[in-house]
Amino acid sequence: MAIGNKLIIYLRCKFLRMNLHEYQAKELLKKYNVPVQEGYACSTVQEAEDAYRQIKTQTGNKFAIVKAQIHAGGRGKGTVKENGINGVKVAKSLEDIQDFSSKLLGGTLVTVQTGPAGKVINKIFVAQDMYYDGHSERKEFYLSILLDRSRGQNVIMYSTEGGMNIEDVAHNTPEKIFKEWVHPSGGLQGFQARKIAFNLGLSGEAFKNCVKFVTNLYNAYVGLDCSMLEINPLFKASDDKIIAVDCKMGLDENSLMRHADLASLRDITEEDPTEVEAGKYNLNFVKLDGNVGCMVNGAGLAMATMDMIKLSGGEPANFLDVGGTANAQTVEAGFKIILKDPAVKAILINIFGGIVRCDRVAQGVIDAYKNLGNIKIPIIVRLQGTNAIEAKKLIDESGLKVQSAILLSEAAELVKKAVA
Repeated sequence: MAIGNKLIIYLRCKFLRMNLHEYQAKELLKKYNVPVQEGYACSTVQEAEDAYRQIKTQTGNKFAIVKAQIHAGGRGKGTVKENGINGVKVAKSLEDIQDFSSKLLGGTLVTVQTGPAGKVINKIFVAQDMYYDGHSERKEFYLSILLDRSRGQNVIMYSTEGGMNIEDVAHNTPEKIFKEWVHPSGGLQGFQARKIAFNLGLSGEAFKNCVKFVTNLYNAYVGLDCSMLEINPLFKASDDKIIAVDCKMGLDENSLMRHADLASLRDITEEDPTEVEAGKYNLNFVKLDGNVGCMVNGAGLAMATMDMIKLSGGEPANFLDVGGTANAQTVEAGFKIILKDPAVKAILINIFGGIVRCDRVAQGVIDAYKNLGNIKIPIIVRLQGTNAIEAKKLIDESGLKVQSAILLSEAAELVKKAVA
């Protein structure tokens, strides 16, 4: 397994991000005085009709934008499996609203980021049309904020080339992507916000509005403990207002203890069901594409175990870290989660008993085996550390089809036989 893949797994498990929908992110940005494209989240066609009427009354404009709300980008270019409609549509009438909302809600939207499986659309966002006036003074930009771990600083990435093709811009013309790093001790400085507005080619009132926008947006990023905040497009209207037309926001899950009100914004329907279930037992779980299930304590040991599985001819089916407080209940829960994957041909349990006692893990394995009934795939258990001798005795005398190992090389050989 490449080191990049290992790092991705580690970061996903230790620096978890709770993604928000566009409509949720915009409501949070408004609390920081960040101008956004106004709209209404809708779960039914009737709600979409009501939202359209309100927008028409507020703006005097009969046009509105209908956007699918899923945790993935590329919605405008994506298509709904059932009817081929795009994930973002311009409605010119109430009839359009009825047509688009009925086709989007409940449909499965496939984008470049969802993969072929797509994501089910449970909500849509009916929003003001920002493009109706037709003035040439309108412009689209790109702006995002995230942590640059190599520097230990937040970085603001921005470009004059915003919109749906920003990935192509980054790939083909990287010189059009600007970066501004923000030192954690000083925060965003005024000259930095002005530099960003200048590099975007703005002047006059638009320049002033952009400086305010960037400053407030950065305050939102820090104040909400975001791990990622992306505005694309960042829109300059013909009246020089600077507005967030679309927004992607991810919150650092480790910070939710400081934001009890934000935890309720989590949409578990957008997440992998197995990972959601694992979270209920405080298990760090990431689904992979292999054939050997892993149950390990500690991210470093987990990555070493996955390397060992690769070297023995198998492929890791998951990353499952039971942590330092593993007991019979968490081990059984881990078993159930791993066994839900039909591709798993063997399970390797590799525990180093430091904080956790090996005999407790062993008892958990035995209890899980008995409670789950007839497990047809091989189970290899390697327990080292605190009470390892007692643990091996429990496994060997259990009468169950569980193979125990002392050395990692022994466990590797047993895995090799299991997947051969």
